[in-house]
Amino acid sequence: MKNIFKIFMDFDGTITELDVGDAIYKKFGNEKKVNNIISDLLQDKISSRDCWIKLCEEVPYMDKNELNDFIDSISIDTSFVKFKEYCESEKFEIYVLSDGFDYYIDRILAKSEITALKVYSNHLEIVDNKMVPSFPYYDESSISSANCKRNHIINHSSDDEFTVFIGDGNSDKDTVEYCDYIFAKADLLRYCEMERITFFPFKTFEDIIKKLDELKVKKRLKKRAQAVLKRREAYIVE
Repeated sequence: MKNIFKIFMDFDGTITELDVGDAIYKKFGNEKKVNNIISDLLQDKISSRDCWIKLCEEVPYMDKNELNDFIDSISIDTSFVKFKEYCESEKFEIYVLSDGFDYYIDRILAKSEITALKVYSNHLEIVDNKMVPSFPYYDESSISSANCKRNHIINHSSDDEFTVFIGDGNSDKDTVEYCDYIFAKADLLRYCEMERITFFPFKTFEDIIKKLDELKVKKRLKKRAQAVLKRREAYIVE
């Protein structure tokens, strides 16, 4: 029997070519203030939830049409389509776990004609030209992501599956502790190096396809011991 992978992945900077959330606030808010808020998040001075609330407050007026036009200008990594098709052919489930907002995620995926993806994210509405965020998957124990990615991984994987995480940034750094195989780039890659967490570097999704093809045929594929312990601890707490 071949190895069974459950795929969990980030959205901003992973499926897309840039961090959409950051780009929106820098375009429509005061860029200097926005950078200071993001810097506080990266230094763990504030939580991700507080960061998003502060960023929304930095945009006093949002024209919905202008926001939609900006979102429509953003592209996805073209190799993601091939990766999605690959996972479907292998029957590997994909879960998109984003610390960003459904408002732009849904629009970008629809524009790219990408359907049938399980997506968990924060929620955003434009009400009276104000950005109003909410956090349906918030867990106060999760500082780096207002959408607790760890919980989704635990709730959607079983002991006979190998968890795979694909990401690039700050909101992923706690999440990787709970996964067996990690594909990282950018800030997440540097974090894994610093914390001595085993990972595979990647530039495009074709790199990930190649590595998964190697892993799936191994006779004795092992789970990452530290991830097993972390998941077990999380189960006990719950």
